[in-house]
Amino acid sequence: MIPTRELHILLVEDNPADVCLVKEAFKECPLRNKLSVVEDGEQAIDFLRRKGKFQAVSLPDVVLLDLNLPRKDGREVLNEIKNDSMLSEIPIIVLTTSDAEADVHHAYKLHANCYLTKPIDIGQFLRKVRAFEEFWMTFARLPKRSDQLLSV
Repeated sequence: MIPTRELHILLVEDNPADVCLVKEAFKECPLRNKLSVVEDGEQAIDFLRRKGKFQAVSLPDVVLLDLNLPRKDGREVLNEIKNDSMLSEIPIIVLTTSDAEADVHHAYKLHANCYLTKPIDIGQFLRKVRAFEEFWMTFARLPKRSDQLLSV
């Protein structure tokens, strides 16, 4: 069963090469998606709280979050999101180069919904992103975004 609504994904990533890879993977996936990108932790929080230049954005269904970000790192962003009653239901998928056990444990202590390490191989990276999208679009049931609840 292919879902009728698109999946809105917020990618929080400061590495332009990784942003390009994620965009390419989602572009080639047959499932409908909308990818928004911010490049640091402060922009991520502003996007989710619809502050400044992000006032008109809709909330994402899922956040793909790098841990090593400028201005506010991914751990701080994850902690802020999960402690905000308006944002805490949004699934946060950590997508990072770190495979350190301490980072994995810390992310889950902060209530990450999933922890994925970025593979070095481009083909594996693309497969992992496509598998992520298929899971969240096909198998997982996501809550309606608050901006969708207003139209129900």
